Amino acid sequence: MKKTLFALALLAAAAQPALAAGPPPQPQVQPRILLIDRQAILRQSKVGQDVAKQVQTYADQAKADIAGQQKALQTEAQQLQQQVAILAADARQKKVQAFEAKQAGMQATAQKREAAIQGGFMKAQQTIAQTLEPILNGLMQQRGANMILDKNAVVFASPDAVKAFDITQAAVAQLDQKLPSLKVTLATAPAPGQK
Repeated sequence: MKKTLFALALLAAAAQPALAAGPPPQPQVQPRILLIDRQAILRQSKVGQDVAKQVQTYADQAKADIAGQQKALQTEAQQLQQQVAILAADARQKKVQAFEAKQAGMQATAQKREAAIQGGFMKAQQTIAQTLEPILNGLMQQRGANMILDKNAVVFASPDAVKAFDITQAAVAQLDQKLPSLKVTLATAPAPGQK
């Protein structure tokens, strides 16, 4: 019986360091990296070009509308300057205040329009990013990679490495097939911190 107890004690003593060490360490994951250029994807893809053209059209329309309103306000300002000399103080003050209110209203309208164009652009970019995500995931799996970095985040790499790991053109080609165009709708930009 003493031999059995001695053997059990030896087994328990031998098992303690193994139990205290915990599970064996996991093998380290080796990085297998691919590169993309997000800005190039937006510039070169059909949908990116389509969105940029629509946003530019909206901006040009807004600029033309504002220019027309500014011209009308300038004409009104000239007329007001001529009238100010002959008007009574209280009438002059009312006219000046009315003019300043029109001017402030025009500026507010211009800012709202600019915010709506920016909001529409941001919404379109989010849609493009959502469409691009599964494309990038598929390219990553096809190439056996586990990470994609934007080329702008790379501090240093040889030109051959960049060329070998760059999947920008493949991503553009697949994005062109999946989302060749996108209607940009004017929207208010989300407040900072909101999505």
